Amino acid sequence: MRGRNVKFAVLILGSAGIAACSSAEVAEEAEPTRLTADVTLGDLLIRAEATGNVEPVREVEVKSKASGEILRLHIDVGDEVSRGALLAEIDPRDVRNNYNQVQADLEVARARLEISEAQLERSNQLLTAEVITQQEHESARIEYANSRASLVRAETNYELAELQMQDVSITAPMSGTVIQKNVEEGAVIQSASQNVSGGTTLFLMANLGEMQVRTLVDETDMGMLEPGMAAAVIVEAFPERTFNGTIEKIEPQAVVEQNVTMFPVIVSIDNRSGLLKPGMNAEVEIFIDEEFDVLLVPNNAIVNTEDVGPAAMALGLDIEALDLTAFSQMGRARRGFGGQRPGAAAARGSSSPETGGQPGGGGRGGGQFDPETIGQMQALRAQVQSGEITQQEARQRMQAMAGGRGGGLGRRALGRDGATEPPERETRPAAVFVIGPDGDLEPQLIQMGLGDWDNTSVVSGLEEGDVLAIVGAAQLQAQQEEFMNRMRDRMGGGSPFGGGMRGGPPPGIGRGR
Repeated sequence: MRGRNVKFAVLILGSAGIAACSSAEVAEEAEPTRLTADVTLGDLLIRAEATGNVEPVREVEVKSKASGEILRLHIDVGDEVSRGALLAEIDPRDVRNNYNQVQADLEVARARLEISEAQLERSNQLLTAEVITQQEHESARIEYANSRASLVRAETNYELAELQMQDVSITAPMSGTVIQKNVEEGAVIQSASQNVSGGTTLFLMANLGEMQVRTLVDETDMGMLEPGMAAAVIVEAFPERTFNGTIEKIEPQAVVEQNVTMFPVIVSIDNRSGLLKPGMNAEVEIFIDEEFDVLLVPNNAIVNTEDVGPAAMALGLDIEALDLTAFSQMGRARRGFGGQRPGAAAARGSSSPETGGQPGGGGRGGGQFDPETIGQMQALRAQVQSGEITQQEARQRMQAMAGGRGGGLGRRALGRDGATEPPERETRPAAVFVIGPDGDLEPQLIQMGLGDWDNTSVVSGLEEGDVLAIVGAAQLQAQQEEFMNRMRDRMGGGSPFGGGMRGGPPPGIGRGR
């Protein structure tokens, strides 16, 4: 009997233990997984990337003013020629026959003029002696005038025939390289001046010393670009080599491809080395701005100041126990400026009232990288990749080139005494949730600086190594309506931001992140 009781007790204890373990596992599974992000120290490089084709800056079609058969071609594709060099010769027989006829007509016109001039002189003498009538004298004068007009026509035709004799020898209109040949010896061509279709194109010439890349840049990046900005161009033929370029022009007419609005941007390249060829595929990286050794925070960890309440609810915090006064005041200030999503303004670097109309908080007119500085930066990156120097050494050297911490290369303003000073960047307020050592969450007000699509630099409010909680966009949107309802109930049904709610929630509320 005792044995049975012992077994029964053991079964009860085992069941209780299993139940306790199951409850613990359920509780552990029920606890949501919190996504976190670390505040790191690093470099922020703002670049606009695009692809395009290499093409000559100046391209000329060579045509002939004379029609006929091509007798000789003196050049071929790829030949470099100077201005005025002989390219081809056309059969001159028709032109020479016309020249001989015009020359004979000129001699006849000169003889007629001499004869009519002599006749007019005799007519004057006979009229004075009253030997001939006035009508006969006027006939002599008309003959003299017609002879002079015939001579003018003959001289004009002779000059034109001389030019036509020169037209049968086709010369180069510019110094450059022959990149295309459309005819061969024996082909009959049409004149460009006498043919409605424009004549036959014989050659295509271009100056390959000056090349450009025609790219299409997304409209979201256009607010950061302007002529004069430096760019790096890489072609598939030379993947290890970077060519220095400069934005030459931004065309005003947009191009829509696959429902995406883009703008043509022309980047000029120095091709004195002769490595770039027309038609090469190119990848263009436009240097806009950069900062070194700054605190970086992922954009998905940043919350608008007016969204701190819904974000706290999404993270499971009790908003009744939080003091959100500072955040709400900053949110009202942001709405006065037409508040923006932190990540969006930072990523685009677009101008906004909060940044003083300056892209990326750094002002327009930046990104003026000189070719020497670009080469030095690329050399440093190559040394880091090869292991010759460390990342810290490269960062220090880049800081020395930048002229101080936080200043982008090429964006330093020249002072009155000639010294360079880094510009003061505009900042924007935002909020993050810092996870303390004990795991507690605390909302923290920060000031944001430069940013891209992934990270944003933090000017104040955080330290390196801080751990931040990430609020999902879906979670935030789901809690915004509940948060607004709580605020309305607390204020007796009115808007927590003042005024009615006829037009929907105020800016920044209900938009998500």
